[in-house]
Amino acid sequence: MIIIGILFFIFGFVTWLNGSLIPFLKVICDLNEFQALFVTFAFYIAYTVMALPMSYVLEKTGYKNGMALGLGIMAVGSLLFIPAATSASYILFLLALFTLGTGLTILQTASNPYVIYIGPIESAAMRISIMGLINKSAGVLVPLLFTALILSDIGTLSSEILSQEELADLSSRLIFPYIIMAIVLSGLIVLVKYSSIPELDFENEKISSDKQSIFHFPRVVLGAVALFFYVGVEVIAGDTIGLYGQSLDIANATALTSYTMIFMVFGYLIGVFFIPKYISQERALIGSAVLGILFVLGIVFTSDQSYFISEILWGWMGIPILPNTIALVALLGFANALVWPTIWPLALEGLGKYTAQGSALLIMGIAGGAILPLIFGKISFISGDMQSTYLLCIICYAFILGYALSWHKITSWNLDDSK
Repeated sequence: MIIIGILFFIFGFVTWLNGSLIPFLKVICDLNEFQALFVTFAFYIAYTVMALPMSYVLEKTGYKNGMALGLGIMAVGSLLFIPAATSASYILFLLALFTLGTGLTILQTASNPYVIYIGPIESAAMRISIMGLINKSAGVLVPLLFTALILSDIGTLSSEILSQEELADLSSRLIFPYIIMAIVLSGLIVLVKYSSIPELDFENEKISSDKQSIFHFPRVVLGAVALFFYVGVEVIAGDTIGLYGQSLDIANATALTSYTMIFMVFGYLIGVFFIPKYISQERALIGSAVLGILFVLGIVFTSDQSYFISEILWGWMGIPILPNTIALVALLGFANALVWPTIWPLALEGLGKYTAQGSALLIMGIAGGAILPLIFGKISFISGDMQSTYLLCIICYAFILGYALSWHKITSWNLDDSK
């Protein structure tokens, strides 16, 4: 579990670095909001393109060797940031992000089943919540580290204020952190390769004879769609808060992702201490979807000139307060926290030899992080109203609510057989 925990920290560190990269590259490469959100597209679309191919790789290499391979691909992606930063090339940045996403695809496809099947499936959401705490702790740290290490002596991050020489210097500051990341990832390859992590084997598990492919399991297919909407809204909450804060002239907007991550950590703590002892996985998922809908309505219909929400939640601690709309975007992190931990065990139960393919299908749902933020960015760019654009998230939470209430119980596409 310690090694898996380290891997989940890496997931969070690499993934939530995007929230800081978006406003950074927006300035370095002179992008609009729609173009800037291609950062998330390039990263998350790798999950769609590579997930099923990686599941077949896992069947050949095994889960343990697959994780080592994923780390190696991520190391290559980190090194690609060197020519990207040197040339300040938007296309090279996108290629590096796609490569990182490819490595994470095989790493997540292999590691998530370990967390689910290391103990009783009824408490899998609790174990995933522990991994989520580790993951999102990295998400809290990385924007703060990025701002401190890369932007410490920069007053205002704006291409209109900084000269071309200053922009080139700013871009080159990415080189050293990504070299360090490549070294760390290479060290983890050795750790995983020579660890005592057991190999997972599902070949001898019995499943119904009418299940001839992964697509014969409705709960997995619908679970992948639910994860598509979940990851989309999770990325919107984590990666657009910086752009939204930038539009409201909030200082150090690149660090705002940390607020969303902090609330996700609080949500994971609920999962750790309350699932399954006090609340079932299904009820936790229902509550998450309902809270998400309520927070989105608050974002859209609350004035950005009032601050009482953040004053109540953290103003007494001396932490800078935020407009209500920004505070509610951060609170989406709390609503989102238990969606991933609860969907996975509900979707993967009883897959047997199809577990690797089922895991890959669920991982493909991460494509929501590529597509939905891009749609969000396009709508926001056309309308000029980012605040109202958050209504897009209502669709996401509505589908998650449907899956939580009944769709995860469907065992056959023939509904008569599912009763």
